[in-house]
Amino acid sequence: MPFRPRYTGLIDKYRDRLPVHDDTRIISLGEGNTPLIRLNNISRQLDKEVDIYVKYEGLNPTGSFKDRGMTMAITKAIDANSKAVICASTGNTSASAAAYSARAGIIPFVLIPDGKIALGKLAQAMMHGAVVIQIQGNFDDGMRLVKEVAEQAPITIVNSINPYRLQGQKTAAFEIIEELGKAPDYHCLPLGNAGNISAYWMGYNEYFQTGIVNQRPKMCAYQASGAAPFLRGHPVENPETVATAIRIGNPQSWDKAWAAQKESGGWFDEFDDQDILAAQKLLAEKEGIFCEPASAISIAGVMRDVKSGKIPEGSVVTCTLTGHGLKDPDTAIQQCTVQPIKIKAELAEVKNAILQNMG
Repeated sequence: MPFRPRYTGLIDKYRDRLPVHDDTRIISLGEGNTPLIRLNNISRQLDKEVDIYVKYEGLNPTGSFKDRGMTMAITKAIDANSKAVICASTGNTSASAAAYSARAGIIPFVLIPDGKIALGKLAQAMMHGAVVIQIQGNFDDGMRLVKEVAEQAPITIVNSINPYRLQGQKTAAFEIIEELGKAPDYHCLPLGNAGNISAYWMGYNEYFQTGIVNQRPKMCAYQASGAAPFLRGHPVENPETVATAIRIGNPQSWDKAWAAQKESGGWFDEFDDQDILAAQKLLAEKEGIFCEPASAISIAGVMRDVKSGKIPEGSVVTCTLTGHGLKDPDTAIQQCTVQPIKIKAELAEVKNAILQNMG
């Protein structure tokens, strides 16, 4: 029987579209190639003829989309003989940087906001051997410090201001086009530091300009109301939201994100924490897909925009789910109203518990 060749990561797959050479040492954990899942139950619930797909980036090696960019950033850092890398992070970047640095054999330094990071993400960075520096400030303070340190020390920044990060992340758009056989009509995603919307737009543009597709999607991005600089039109000094991955008040890819929104004809919008958590729970209960809170904002966005008619019937919509729900289990458990049933280890009690909860 014929066998498929072993998948070895997105750099190998898209080598001709990425800034690497034949002799480049690739640092990979098999990232990319994540599932594009059609939403069946939520689509029916909307009572509108719209095809909605989610790009489940939580199934990357460290549980978030950051791995797409980090494989490129660490590969190029090694290519430049870097011995150490540094990043500011709300959690996912630190986890990814630590894992790929461990793979490469270099030292990762990560600056995180003290008390403002989900424990699942902190555990990853620590287990991978990162030097974790907790600052008494937020992500934006960390980003400022990272830039200042990199000016005075031989260390490579691997946040999304590193251009190789976006090169890796653009491959998600390639994968979506290849699975759908075309570009979607709309692409919805969370908006935090704004690197991802910039990268997707880069990828869609690349396939459009080379004639692989004849259209590009409208880019629709959503922010938490407590951390919505794009909706306010200026940086937010003290961003606050339960969606820690997008708790960013001064996005580093500000101009690129505005360009993606304007060039595509898309829009930005915002949601409060209650709506974000409701979307997270709905996706888990109705579709069996568990994402972290920040990811769920793309679902809240598409639902609102389909209901209002802003996204018309007949559209094909893709939504990026940036991270896995296990990144922040505490937040998930806190919003579950149904608690585990405690009974004796006896058949009669198990049967009774089942009958009482058959609905």
